[in-house]
Amino acid sequence: MKPIPKAIRPYGDTLHDGKVQISFSLPMPSDAHGEAAAKAVAQSMRLVDVAVVEQRSLGKDYSFYVVYGTLTETVDPSTLKVVDHGEKAMRKTDVEAFINEHFQAPLVFIGASTGTDAHTVGIDAIMNMKGIAGHYGLERYEGIEAINLGSQIDNEVLLEKALEVNADVILISQTVTQKDMHIRNLTAFVELLEAEGVRDRFLVIIGGPRINHALAKELGFDAGFGPGKFAFDVASFAVKALAERGVKTR
Repeated sequence: MKPIPKAIRPYGDTLHDGKVQISFSLPMPSDAHGEAAAKAVAQSMRLVDVAVVEQRSLGKDYSFYVVYGTLTETVDPSTLKVVDHGEKAMRKTDVEAFINEHFQAPLVFIGASTGTDAHTVGIDAIMNMKGIAGHYGLERYEGIEAINLGSQIDNEVLLEKALEVNADVILISQTVTQKDMHIRNLTAFVELLEAEGVRDRFLVIIGGPRINHALAKELGFDAGFGPGKFAFDVASFAVKALAERGVKTR
């Protein structure tokens, strides 16, 4: 395996040139003063050779900018602490074979977008039969019973249903993240599990555009999956974790 480099930075045209693109909004009109403010913001991020390449109005006194710049700082990847899921994920057929070999009964996965979150694209991508991007969802996996409750499901309702169907795994999708709404809702669910004395009863996995494994562990969940993850990623982690716990094992 190639050694981890000691110093890296982003690149655009040529390796290590430090070229980056950033975008943001400002509470200023889209005019020359707003453009100057956008450049100053980028420079405060220690970017040099800053250029505002796009700006547009977002209504009175608000504006949006796309800015190019050069980053002179470097990062040493060898010093970074990484929290991941461990082994490489199994593909669908391997997950099914693992279930057939290790478990006596179908595994029950129940999932929902919780709180006021009305988005279902994430939970549907993982659970629904058609899946996404050519990767089937859990409904198509042999040995898994997948129950998708949809969106805007209260934490209490999700837990009640999980207990009712004797679920092994609870999946929670959070798409709305403004002002850290997802953090508050996810924290409330863990607190609910603990208050009811059933935290260890389930494997609880969360997912969404601002979710990662490190955040999930920090919040008290068993795993977290962010963008670019599919049903086989979730299923691989879940079946291995359930086997380690001795859930429904042969």
